Amino acid sequence: MSHRSGQEDPERYLFVDRAVVYNPATQADWTAKKLVWVPSERHGFEPASIREERGEEVLVELAENGKKVVINKDDIQKMNPPKFSKVEDMAELTCLNEASVLHNLKDRYYSGLIYTYSGLFCVVINPYKNLPIYSENIIEMYRGKKRHEMPPHIYAISESAYRCMLQDREDQSILCTGESGAGKTENTKKVIQYLAHVASSHKGRKDHNIPPESPKAFKLQGELERQLLQANPILESFGNAKTVKNDNSSRFGKFIRINFDVTGYIVGANIETYLLEKSRAIRQAKDERTFHIFYRLLAGAGEHLRTDLLLEGFNNYRFLSNGNIPIPGQQDKDNFQETLDAMHIMSFSHEEIVCMLKVVSAVLQFGNIVFKKERNTDQASMPENTAAQKLCHLLGMNVMEFTRAILTPRIKVGRDYVQKAQTKEQADFAVEALAKATYERLFRWLVHRINKALDRTKRQGASFIGILDIAGFEIFELNSFEQLCINYTNEKLQQLFNHTMFILEQEEYQREGIEWSFIDFGLDLQPCIDLIERPTNPPGILALLDEECWFPKATDRTFIDKVLQEQGTHTKFQKPRQLKDKADFCIIHYAGRVDYKADEWLMKNMDPLNDNVATLLHQSTDKFVAELWKDVDRIVGLDQVAGMNETAFGAAYKTKKGMFRTVGQLYKEQLSKLMATLRNTNPNFVRCIIPNHEKRAGKLDPHLVLDQLRCNGVLEGIRICRQGFPNRIVFQEFRQRYEILTPNAIPKGFMDGKQACERMIQALELDGNLFRIGQSKIFFRAGVLAHLEEERDLKITDIIIYFQAVCRGYLARKAFAKKQQQLSALKVLQRNCAAYLKLRHWQWWRLFTKVKPLLQVTRQEEEMQAKDEELVKVKEKQTKVEGELVEMERKHQQLMEEKNILAEQLQAETELFAEAEEMRARLASKKQELEEILHDLESRLEEEEERTQSMQNDKKKMQSHIQDLEEQLDEEEAGRQKLQLEKVTAEAKIKKFEEDVLLLEDQNSKLLKEKKLMEDRINEMTSVLAEEEEKAKNLGKVKNKQEMMMVDLEERLKKEEKTRQELEKSKRKLDGEMSDFQDQIAELQVQIEEMKGQLAKKEDEQQMMQARGEDEVSQKNNALKQVRELQAQLSELQEDLDSEKLARNKAEKLKRDLSEELEALKTELEDTLDTTAAQQELRTKREQEVAELKKAIDDETKNHESQIQEMRQRHATVLEELSEQLEQAKRFKANLEKTKQSQESANKELANEVKCLQQAKTESEHKRKKLEAQLQELMARVTEGERSKGELSDRTHKLQTELDNVSAMLEDAERKVIKTAKDVTGLESQLQDTQELLQEETRQKLNLSSRIRQLEEEKNTLQEQQEEEEEARKNLEKQILTLQAQLSDSKKKLEDDVGTIDALEETKKKLQKDLELTSQRLEEKTIGFEKMEKTKTRLQQELDDLTVDLDHQRQIVSNLEKKQKKFDQLLAEEKSISARYAEERDRAEAEAREKETKALSMTRALDEALEAKEELERINKQLRAEMEDLMSSKDDVGKNVHELEKSKRTLEQQLEEMKTQLEELEDELQATEDAKLRLEVNMQAMKAQYERDLQGRDDQNDEKKRALVKQVREMEAELEDERKQRGLAVAAKKKLEMDLKDIESHIEGANKARDEAIKQLRKLQAQMKDYQRELEDARASRDDIFAISKENEKKLKSLEAEIVQLHEDLAASERGRRHAEQERDELQDEISNSTSGKSALMDEKRRLEARIAQLEEELEEEQGNMELLNDRFRKTTMQVDTLTTELSSERSTAQKSENARQQLERQNKELRAKLGELEGSVKSRFKASITALEAKIAQLEEQLEQEAKERAAANKMVRRTEKKLKEICMQVEDERRHADQFKEQVEKANSRMKQLKRQLEEAEEEATRANASRRKLQRELDDATEASEGLSREVHTLKNRLRRGGPISFSSSRSGRRPLQVEGTSLDLLSDDELENKITDNNANETPAPQPE
Repeated sequence: MSHRSGQEDPERYLFVDRAVVYNPATQADWTAKKLVWVPSERHGFEPASIREERGEEVLVELAENGKKVVINKDDIQKMNPPKFSKVEDMAELTCLNEASVLHNLKDRYYSGLIYTYSGLFCVVINPYKNLPIYSENIIEMYRGKKRHEMPPHIYAISESAYRCMLQDREDQSILCTGESGAGKTENTKKVIQYLAHVASSHKGRKDHNIPPESPKAFKLQGELERQLLQANPILESFGNAKTVKNDNSSRFGKFIRINFDVTGYIVGANIETYLLEKSRAIRQAKDERTFHIFYRLLAGAGEHLRTDLLLEGFNNYRFLSNGNIPIPGQQDKDNFQETLDAMHIMSFSHEEIVCMLKVVSAVLQFGNIVFKKERNTDQASMPENTAAQKLCHLLGMNVMEFTRAILTPRIKVGRDYVQKAQTKEQADFAVEALAKATYERLFRWLVHRINKALDRTKRQGASFIGILDIAGFEIFELNSFEQLCINYTNEKLQQLFNHTMFILEQEEYQREGIEWSFIDFGLDLQPCIDLIERPTNPPGILALLDEECWFPKATDRTFIDKVLQEQGTHTKFQKPRQLKDKADFCIIHYAGRVDYKADEWLMKNMDPLNDNVATLLHQSTDKFVAELWKDVDRIVGLDQVAGMNETAFGAAYKTKKGMFRTVGQLYKEQLSKLMATLRNTNPNFVRCIIPNHEKRAGKLDPHLVLDQLRCNGVLEGIRICRQGFPNRIVFQEFRQRYEILTPNAIPKGFMDGKQACERMIQALELDGNLFRIGQSKIFFRAGVLAHLEEERDLKITDIIIYFQAVCRGYLARKAFAKKQQQLSALKVLQRNCAAYLKLRHWQWWRLFTKVKPLLQVTRQEEEMQAKDEELVKVKEKQTKVEGELVEMERKHQQLMEEKNILAEQLQAETELFAEAEEMRARLASKKQELEEILHDLESRLEEEEERTQSMQNDKKKMQSHIQDLEEQLDEEEAGRQKLQLEKVTAEAKIKKFEEDVLLLEDQNSKLLKEKKLMEDRINEMTSVLAEEEEKAKNLGKVKNKQEMMMVDLEERLKKEEKTRQELEKSKRKLDGEMSDFQDQIAELQVQIEEMKGQLAKKEDEQQMMQARGEDEVSQKNNALKQVRELQAQLSELQEDLDSEKLARNKAEKLKRDLSEELEALKTELEDTLDTTAAQQELRTKREQEVAELKKAIDDETKNHESQIQEMRQRHATVLEELSEQLEQAKRFKANLEKTKQSQESANKELANEVKCLQQAKTESEHKRKKLEAQLQELMARVTEGERSKGELSDRTHKLQTELDNVSAMLEDAERKVIKTAKDVTGLESQLQDTQELLQEETRQKLNLSSRIRQLEEEKNTLQEQQEEEEEARKNLEKQILTLQAQLSDSKKKLEDDVGTIDALEETKKKLQKDLELTSQRLEEKTIGFEKMEKTKTRLQQELDDLTVDLDHQRQIVSNLEKKQKKFDQLLAEEKSISARYAEERDRAEAEAREKETKALSMTRALDEALEAKEELERINKQLRAEMEDLMSSKDDVGKNVHELEKSKRTLEQQLEEMKTQLEELEDELQATEDAKLRLEVNMQAMKAQYERDLQGRDDQNDEKKRALVKQVREMEAELEDERKQRGLAVAAKKKLEMDLKDIESHIEGANKARDEAIKQLRKLQAQMKDYQRELEDARASRDDIFAISKENEKKLKSLEAEIVQLHEDLAASERGRRHAEQERDELQDEISNSTSGKSALMDEKRRLEARIAQLEEELEEEQGNMELLNDRFRKTTMQVDTLTTELSSERSTAQKSENARQQLERQNKELRAKLGELEGSVKSRFKASITALEAKIAQLEEQLEQEAKERAAANKMVRRTEKKLKEICMQVEDERRHADQFKEQVEKANSRMKQLKRQLEEAEEEATRANASRRKLQRELDDATEASEGLSREVHTLKNRLRRGGPISFSSSRSGRRPLQVEGTSLDLLSDDELENKITDNNANETPAPQPE
């Protein structure tokens, strides 16, 4: 368990991998197989699955090998679900049994987790290897953390102890117990290491004695923490040894007390040791070593030291039994140097170290002293004294005196000293005893010296932490005195644990004010502790051992006899079962039964020494040795030991009484001090466990671990931890969570949390035993909260189902209404369509359709007026709305201001409330501080009382010492008095025996009485036989009465049992005294037994007949009742089965619904693929949402006012609540003060009660003395009764002869009568049994008051017995007279009844036969009845389980429904998200397209600018050429002046135009630059937004995916739970089949149902697979989205590149512009000088034309190069793709090789570590295997080197390829850039010129178009006005004609249309005939108009 600086991850050995624990596959396996634990010889317990149940037995299949085994039901233990695997605290396990605890520890141990909590315990299993979990990093990890925040560790225990000490100012203790080799010492070291690190002051304080100038000052003193850590190596070297189990086993117990100051720094330490195994110094078992210091000294001492200490080789010392045994992995030489260094750090001086080592060498020399037996005598002699000389030199003694003291020591006999010769055995024993004592004293001195070094008086320790490292409970085949002491210690420690365990619970309950009967589990262990330690009444084992040590003739045998005599009847004590048993006695400890062998216990207890040698050692010249032996007067001398064997020294022995104390006494005192210390501390428990005896890592022996768990009290601790009310919850949380279960229980308005919880509990109707309501919390028993959670889930599911139903109904109604509207619309459409189809070919209809629009022309003015009116109204409305808006805004502002004011007020109130809370917290803290002060004062008071008690005890001891001295003077008188007392006691015993005889006579008389009664009953039997049938009917009534009687009898019996027990105690004492006198009374007892036998035979025969008859009747009735009850149960079970079937059918329906919903979901998933349809729906939805948002805005304005009102109301309620809380706080304070007063009064009452009890105790003692006097009087009376009994016996002998004749007749009747008596006795015996059981349970709970009552009852019962005995004596005399009369009557009757006897005999035989048959039937029925009861109980349990399962199933179904709904919601969200993604993608694409078009337009603009520039250059060239021509034609100068002036003007105009064009171009360029910048910014923002959205959606998708996976897992787990529970249900049904054949058909149906359920489960599994496939599809779609996003990113990058290029082009164009400006300036200059340079211009023109031709050629070449470059670019991209794939593959191979290398390195490290271990342990044996391993290592190293080379080569290749890639990429980019630049420059120039031309042309065309359209519109307007005037005229004329009744004329209009008016009536109102007539009339008057086209 030491620290290792390895590379391993320490968290692997601390934290559990929860992914492995929550594996659904293991859960499924567990549920499917119905796994349980089965006992196994090899594994302790192994998993098995239940296959079949056969009554009390079960057929199981073992999980390991598939073997089938039949096992009893009681041997099976339940298995926890897999989620409890490797649980950190075993108290949390649901199935808390031995198998589960063992399995949990085993799993954690195999995973490297050696620490596990078990309630208050921390269980540690020795890993037998170094783990990396003790470094400083780990210490820092645990520092300041609470226990539950971190995984189990010894540091967590240390941290909690340290923090509790600082916070609570309470002393702490850490108790490490366990077997040897379990890791106690290592864990103790780790605790000290942790505390030294955490609580170090980091100040090297120097000693004041050493001058500060000396450099050794700090070096010798050292830091206190450093010294504390170095104390351990010194103690280990002197107190530890190698054993078979452990290489560094502590052979002593220690209690390290580390003191801290107020600030938490270490200020000192103190070490106490217990039970050093000093016998190891003289002899060792095979393969074991003595203490380390001996070997380290012999191996590590230098030459100078060897000569000083007279050291020799290992094999030269007898006390080193096995020579030099090396410890693997350790060097004694190095360890010796480390020990010396530690001593120097502890500031040991050189002289002290040398003196210690001298004593160590002397102890070895003791063993080399050899004694021989002289020939003639038994006297011992020392033939060679070289060893003695060496010893005396080392210890500073005279050799002659030493040899004399050893061989012929002086012994005191009487008042004289005599020299007594010693035998060889005695001399050897004396030397060994001296060696042991010397080493023990050296060890004691060493501990004292270390404590002196660690003690710091500069700063007073405020508190301390104690670390107890002591051996755990030990059970060997035979156990000795040492094991008794260790087991006694562990009993006390376990009692402390049990006490503190429940004290914590008790404190919690007291704080909360819960009614709780305190159960102190520590009392369970008190009987065993009393058996060992009790001083008197009766004395315990240690007291008896001390007592035997004082007796002269005492031996181990006498001690055992005394123990058996005194404690033989103790419940925790057992005698040896057989004579051959090796054990002398057994004690039943809490951990089990332990056999003890009491060999040499008296010697071990006294620890005798040769006092002559001890005085020599005390007078030694060596001061160190003399100091070791300064307490020589306290030892047990040889005269005491001699006195034990020889009677002659008895008197001498007595003289030293009180001068020494035994080992037992010393240890008892030490332990009592330790327990007092521990009781005043807060204990923390660490239990160390050894996994195997082979010291192998990773191996665990289950049986060994189970034994240790029992011995360590871990299982006991877990049992206690589960008692009480484990679940607790705060009122507010309880109300918030479970108010849904009690909706109407709590009224509206404010209510206190406690009252609310009380009302809720009443409404829930919970059993009062299941909960307790405290001050701030409500407490529940285990399982209640789980039940409430299930109820809550069911309630929530009901609410949600109802809500869903309402929603679905609303949606369905809405859809239905919509469909109805659609249907009606469809009908209208169909009707209109049909009408149209009929009318469309009808000429009149066509005419009507053409004429009808013309009819609306007249209405235009009206419509215009209407529109104007509407406009006016709308404007009015708008103004109104605007006014309202302004008012609303004003109101809104006012409300916002009010809201802010209210918020400020609220804040002020909250601050006030916070201040009040702070005040309350301060008051509470003050109260706590005061309580702590009170507790401190009380503890001080108790300490003062303890001190006074200890002073009183010392005083008593002194008085007892004085009394002992006085007793020595008065011994002779005491002896004489003892003889007289013995004489008196003998006489008393004789009297008692006489009284016993009288008692027997009384019994005889009672028997005679009974006979008389029997005769009376014979007469009644005939009538009884006739009334038996009536009795059978009345038995039911009698039974009820008897039950009432039973209750009364039980109460009486309790009282009688109490009296009986105390009488039995007194009887046992009397029996012990009677054993000596039994021989004298044997003859009397034989006679009495004969008499009893004769009577008993006759009574038995009579009773048998009677008892059988009545038993049969009663059992028959009982059987009938049970049959009825069973039938009722059967009917109930059938009803339960039917209900279960119904529930199962419902579950199946639900499953079908779920499957249908799943199919619907599949179709929906398929629909989601059609994204376009979804997009359309989303568009329509968005439009609807816009409309809804508008409505919502209106609604919000309305709701705003209501919200403000609600806010005001809430504010008012909050204020009220705050005021109520303040009042509650005041009430709470008042209640606290009341409780404080009540507690003080209760304390006073308790003190008064204690006083009363003391008084009562004194009174009871007085009463007891009185009762003893009364008893003596009674005994005297009994003696008189016995005398009279003797006289009566003579008479009875005479009467017996006469009675023999009568007895034959009476036998039959007697038997029948005895039956009834037997019934009564049977009932009484049953009552006694039940009472004994009750008494055993209640025995421990009886207090002083019950004892006082018992004494009073004893007094009353004794008085009653006295009266009964007097009455019995009178009755005897009466009976004698009546018997004489009866004899005479019987003689007469005999003569009459001779004939009737034969008939009675025949009936008797018949009755006997009937009785035998009935008894057989009864036995069968009783057996059947027992079976039925067992099956009934089992069925009841199974029913309970089934009901629980049913509830669980319902919960699961509800959970499934919830999850289905969640899944639906998730699917809908997924759909919406996918649609959103599609929309955003479309948007992004559209934006990209827009940006591309903008970029293209900008490039075009640039091109056009360039083209314009080129054109300007060309014009320039032309001008220059013209100038040259002008220059050449000088002659024509005069002629061409006017032309030149004209050309100049034109050129100036052109220049101005060019300037304007340039300015426009610059503006456009500026605009394009701004647009480009905007685009860039927008692009970047869009890109960032897009990336963020993508990232967020990816995260959402991942989370949803995880949630879905989790849900799938949970569903799988729930399905597995369902499967398991179904399996359990089927198993229960099978049981019912076996037990009840009537329900076979039902169970067959259940089996079929199970098959169907399995099929459905398979279907569900298939559906789950489909879900998984769909999930995979979703993943694929997500990958596609990712691919699209990557493509978009690529496009974005390309766009960015293009933007960069545009930047460059812009720069180039700016440069060109500047150049053009320069050229323009030059041109102006040249134009001004044109007259002089015309010829030069012509030359320049020609040159420029040649340059243009060259540029065109270069352009063509560049285009060709461009195409080539594009081809190259494609090829290079292909190469790049291939290279990237190669690179990725190379990287993956490199990664694999790297992983392989790391694995090989790990293997290499592990192999090296194993090699090191193997070389250490098996060097000599396995050389060949080592060479083979070395060869393998070499091969592995070669492989490693090869792998490294290959990896290096691969890395090189990767680097090369990467370089090549970069170069190619650079080349490609350069080429592409150049090509693009050239291309774009050419295209831009061309396109710019074209664009400018186009723009001009377009502008001109637009102007012409605009003019034409304007003219056209003007014309149309004129035409329209004329047409309208003509039409109005015609309308007017037509109206006039119609009014007059004239004919209608049709005038043609310009548009070729003809209006139709028929005498004022519309065409719609005329029928077909009328219409034809009208038209013919009109045609006759006027010619028809032409047909309109």
